[in-house]
Amino acid sequence: MSVAYCLCMTEGVLLFSAEGSPFCFVSRKGKVRLHWFCQALVLIAAATGLGFMVASKNVSELPHLLTWHSVLGVCTLAATALQAACGVGLLFPKLLRLSSPPLRLKLYHATCGLVVYLLATVTVVSAMFSDWFQATVKGLAWWAFLLLPLFPALVVMNQITNAYLPRKKVTS
Repeated sequence: MSVAYCLCMTEGVLLFSAEGSPFCFVSRKGKVRLHWFCQALVLIAAATGLGFMVASKNVSELPHLLTWHSVLGVCTLAATALQAACGVGLLFPKLLRLSSPPLRLKLYHATCGLVVYLLATVTVVSAMFSDWFQATVKGLAWWAFLLLPLFPALVVMNQITNAYLPRKKVTS
Protein backbone atom coordinates (compact mmCIF):
# COMPACT_ATOMS: atom_id res chain seq x y z
CA MET A 1 0.00 0.00 0.00
CA SER A 2 2.83 2.37 0.78
CA VAL A 3 4.33 1.79 -2.67
CA ALA A 4 0.96 2.53 -4.24
CA TYR A 5 0.54 5.82 -2.46
CA CYS A 6 4.17 6.95 -2.39
CA LEU A 7 5.07 6.08 -5.97
CA CYS A 8 1.95 5.71 -8.12
CA MET A 9 -0.02 8.56 -6.58
CA THR A 10 2.99 10.87 -6.60
CA GLU A 11 3.73 10.17 -10.27
CA GLY A 12 0.03 10.43 -11.08
CA VAL A 13 0.01 13.96 -9.69
CA LEU A 14 3.43 15.02 -11.00
CA LEU A 15 2.50 14.00 -14.55
CA PHE A 16 1.09 17.47 -15.04
CA SER A 17 4.33 19.19 -14.04
CA ALA A 18 6.22 20.45 -17.08
CA GLU A 19 9.63 20.19 -15.47
CA GLY A 20 9.31 17.27 -13.06
CA SER A 21 7.88 14.38 -15.04
CA PRO A 22 9.52 11.98 -17.49
CA PHE A 23 6.27 12.26 -19.48
CA CYS A 24 6.60 16.00 -20.08
CA PHE A 25 6.49 15.54 -23.88
CA VAL A 26 3.15 13.68 -23.83
CA SER A 27 0.00 15.57 -24.84
CA ARG A 28 -2.49 16.76 -22.23
CA LYS A 29 -4.89 13.96 -23.23
CA GLY A 30 -2.09 11.41 -22.85
CA LYS A 31 -1.19 12.80 -19.44
CA VAL A 32 -4.82 12.50 -18.32
CA ARG A 33 -4.84 8.85 -19.41
CA LEU A 34 -1.57 8.17 -17.58
CA HIS A 35 -2.98 9.97 -14.53
CA TRP A 36 -6.00 7.70 -14.59
CA PHE A 37 -3.81 4.63 -14.99
CA CYS A 38 -1.60 5.60 -12.03
CA GLN A 39 -4.59 6.43 -9.83
CA ALA A 40 -6.31 3.16 -10.79
CA LEU A 41 -3.12 1.33 -9.77
CA VAL A 42 -3.25 3.14 -6.43
CA LEU A 43 -6.82 2.02 -5.80
CA ILE A 44 -6.17 -1.57 -6.88
CA ALA A 45 -2.96 -1.90 -4.84
CA ALA A 46 -4.50 -0.24 -1.78
CA ALA A 47 -7.63 -2.41 -1.91
CA THR A 48 -5.47 -5.52 -2.36
CA GLY A 49 -3.31 -4.50 0.60
CA LEU A 50 -6.41 -3.91 2.69
CA GLY A 51 -7.70 -7.36 1.74
CA PHE A 52 -4.45 -9.00 2.81
CA MET A 53 -4.44 -7.10 6.11
CA VAL A 54 -8.03 -8.05 6.90
CA ALA A 55 -7.25 -11.69 6.04
CA SER A 56 -4.14 -11.60 8.23
CA LYS A 57 -6.10 -10.15 11.16
CA ASN A 58 -8.81 -12.79 10.71
CA VAL A 59 -6.29 -15.66 10.60
CA SER A 60 -4.47 -14.42 13.70
CA GLU A 61 -7.83 -13.57 15.34
CA LEU A 62 -6.78 -10.02 16.18
CA PRO A 63 -9.24 -7.11 16.32
CA HIS A 64 -9.46 -4.60 13.49
CA LEU A 65 -9.06 -0.79 13.49
CA LEU A 66 -7.33 -0.35 16.83
CA THR A 67 -4.49 1.97 15.80
CA TRP A 68 -4.40 5.47 14.41
CA HIS A 69 -2.67 4.11 11.35
CA SER A 70 -5.48 1.67 10.59
CA VAL A 71 -8.21 4.28 11.05
CA LEU A 72 -6.29 6.79 8.93
CA GLY A 73 -5.72 4.08 6.32
CA VAL A 74 -9.42 3.33 5.98
CA CYS A 75 -10.20 7.05 5.76
CA THR A 76 -7.46 7.50 3.15
CA LEU A 77 -8.75 4.62 1.05
CA ALA A 78 -12.32 5.97 1.23
CA ALA A 79 -11.14 9.48 0.32
CA THR A 80 -9.11 8.07 -2.58
CA ALA A 81 -12.14 6.21 -3.93
CA LEU A 82 -14.27 9.34 -3.58
CA GLN A 83 -11.62 11.43 -5.33
CA ALA A 84 -11.50 8.91 -8.20
CA ALA A 85 -15.29 9.16 -8.51
CA CYS A 86 -14.97 12.95 -8.68
CA GLY A 87 -12.36 12.50 -11.40
CA VAL A 88 -14.98 10.64 -13.44
CA GLY A 89 -17.19 13.70 -13.10
CA LEU A 90 -14.35 15.85 -14.37
CA LEU A 91 -13.83 13.62 -17.39
CA PHE A 92 -17.51 13.33 -18.30
CA PRO A 93 -19.29 16.51 -17.10
CA LYS A 94 -21.81 16.53 -19.97
CA LEU A 95 -22.65 12.86 -19.56
CA LEU A 96 -23.27 13.35 -15.83
CA ARG A 97 -25.03 16.70 -16.45
CA LEU A 98 -22.87 18.66 -14.03
CA SER A 99 -23.68 22.35 -13.89
CA SER A 100 -20.32 23.65 -12.62
CA PRO A 101 -17.88 24.99 -15.20
CA PRO A 102 -14.91 22.70 -16.03
CA LEU A 103 -12.34 25.12 -14.60
CA ARG A 104 -14.08 25.13 -11.24
CA LEU A 105 -14.30 21.31 -11.31
CA LYS A 106 -10.55 21.13 -12.03
CA LEU A 107 -9.85 23.42 -9.08
CA TYR A 108 -12.03 21.29 -6.78
CA HIS A 109 -10.43 18.08 -8.06
CA ALA A 110 -6.90 19.44 -7.56
CA THR A 111 -7.67 20.79 -4.09
CA CYS A 112 -9.37 17.61 -2.91
CA GLY A 113 -6.57 15.58 -4.50
CA LEU A 114 -4.04 17.53 -2.47
CA VAL A 115 -5.99 16.80 0.71
CA VAL A 116 -6.10 13.08 -0.19
CA TYR A 117 -2.37 13.10 -0.96
CA LEU A 118 -1.55 14.74 2.38
CA LEU A 119 -3.85 12.29 4.18
CA ALA A 120 -1.99 9.44 2.49
CA THR A 121 1.34 10.97 3.55
CA VAL A 122 0.17 11.22 7.17
CA THR A 123 -1.02 7.60 7.00
CA VAL A 124 2.34 6.39 5.67
CA VAL A 125 4.24 8.38 8.29
CA SER A 126 1.99 7.05 11.07
CA ALA A 127 2.89 3.50 9.99
CA MET A 128 6.47 4.26 10.93
CA PHE A 129 5.44 4.57 14.55
CA SER A 130 4.06 1.02 14.65
CA ASP A 131 5.75 -1.54 16.89
CA TRP A 132 6.60 -3.72 13.88
CA PHE A 133 8.30 -0.92 11.94
CA GLN A 134 10.23 0.38 14.94
CA ALA A 135 11.44 -3.15 15.73
CA THR A 136 12.48 -3.71 12.10
CA VAL A 137 14.08 -0.36 11.25
CA LYS A 138 16.29 1.37 13.80
CA GLY A 139 18.65 4.29 14.12
CA LEU A 140 19.44 6.63 11.28
CA ALA A 141 17.51 4.51 8.77
CA TRP A 142 14.30 5.10 10.76
CA TRP A 143 14.80 8.86 10.53
CA ALA A 144 15.52 8.60 6.81
CA PHE A 145 12.32 6.61 6.26
CA LEU A 146 10.42 9.14 8.35
CA LEU A 147 11.58 12.07 6.23
CA LEU A 148 11.36 10.27 2.88
CA PRO A 149 7.58 10.72 2.25
CA LEU A 150 7.67 14.37 3.29
CA PHE A 151 9.82 15.63 0.41
CA PRO A 152 7.48 14.45 -2.38
CA ALA A 153 4.58 15.88 -0.36
CA LEU A 154 6.24 19.30 -0.43
CA VAL A 155 6.80 19.03 -4.19
CA VAL A 156 3.18 18.00 -4.81
CA MET A 157 1.87 20.79 -2.56
CA ASN A 158 4.03 23.32 -4.38
CA GLN A 159 2.92 22.11 -7.81
CA ILE A 160 -0.79 22.13 -7.02
CA THR A 161 -0.77 25.47 -5.25
CA ASN A 162 1.24 27.10 -8.05
CA ALA A 163 -0.87 25.58 -10.82
CA TYR A 164 -4.39 25.97 -9.44
CA LEU A 165 -4.64 28.47 -6.64
CA PRO A 166 -5.29 32.04 -7.71
CA ARG A 167 -2.40 34.43 -7.34
CA LYS A 168 -2.86 37.93 -6.01
CA LYS A 169 -0.91 40.66 -7.70
CA VAL A 170 1.27 42.65 -5.36
CA THR A 171 0.72 46.34 -5.85
CA SER A 172 3.12 48.88 -4.45
